[in-house]
Formats: sequence, structure tokens, C-alpha cells
Amino acid sequence: MAAEEIPVSAYASRLLNRVEVAEGTMAFHFEKPPGFDFKPGQSADLTLLNPPETDSEGNVRTFSIASAPFEDQLMFVTRMRGTAFKRSLKKVPLGTVVKMDSAMGSFTLHKNSAKPAVFLAGGIGITPFSSIVRQADHDRAPHKLYLFYSNRWPEDAPFIEVLQNLEKTNPQFRFIATMTEMARSKKPGTARPRGSTKKCCPSI
Repeated sequence: MAAEEIPVSAYASRLLNRVEVAEGTMAFHFEKPPGFDFKPGQSADLTLLNPPETDSEGNVRTFSIASAPFEDQLMFVTRMRGTAFKRSLKKVPLGTVVKMDSAMGSFTLHKNSAKPAVFLAGGIGITPFSSIVRQADHDRAPHKLYLFYSNRWPEDAPFIEVLQNLEKTNPQFRFIATMTEMARSKKPGTARPRGSTKKCCPSI
């Protein structure tokens, strides 16, 4: 496929912004292409068309969509490991065009609102749940939502403050965050004995 060529069955999207959302973790914001629809919890394949470097793992990655459908941008979040794909994504200019395939996957909120939803997430696995709970809050969905989220310390946890705020504004949503290495946290008032597992973090 020639550089900048987008198949008819896919979408072209421009990189709009990138920001660190936790230690070693970045969020990449892309424009939402016209006609691109998805359900909270789904994922999409992202292809770098002409990256500055590549390796044996290739130029395609599948990411959960961390933003919600009501938002006007698409957000993908990833730990910044040492692959050519992620190094390229971090340094290409804003405005770079990528290929985005249609959303896929059935990891979505069930339709029976009388049945509570219990989510278990750790680390970067929070991304699909971010989309689900943001959209549920926006729609004022009647489902009872319980999200258990485990990390080593608060600085290592993407979206923790956003999720804590959602719990305050949405009576249907309960957020339970646990940290396994709170003694390593540099946030004021969060230190705990090393090796402890504590519900986090009322002072953040």
C-alpha cells in the first residue's frame, strides 16, 4: 500500500494530540472520521502509513477505544514500551494521517439494566471500561456499575481522578481502586506500609 493511501473499507484520521496520563503511559487523540461509529468497549486497528521506523512487529496495532461515543475525538491509551510502532507514534508530527479500521468486538455493556455490571481491571486494561462508564454517565444509563481497578500506585493508574469524579456525580456507579505498592507513591497523604493493599485514595 502506498504511503497515505487509505482503502475504501477503512478510515483516514489525523493525530490531534498526545499527552502523558500516567507513568510511562500516553493518550493519543485522533479526529473521529465521518461515519466512524462504535460501541463503548470496542477496539479498532490503527495503522501507521509511513512511520519513521518499523520492526518485525509491524505497523498495525489493535487498541481499545478509551474515549466514549458521545465525544468528538477518539482516544487510544498505551504503555510506552520500546517498540518501533510506539516510538514512531510518539514522535510523528501532529496532523499525521493514519489508517483506522472499523470498530470491532463484543466486550460491551449488556442490555438488561436490571442486571448489575461488575468490571475488574488492572493497569492499562482500564481503557475499555473508561469508554463504557463515561458513556453510561452521559446517557444516565440505569445499570448499576461496579468497577474494581488495581494498580501499583496512583501515579501508575490512568484515569483514576476521572473515575473518582464520575463516582461522585453518578449514583449508579461505584469505583473501587486498590494499590499494591502505596509506599512508592509520591502523592501527598497516600503513603502506606510497603506491601500493603489498600483502597485508594481519598486525598487525591
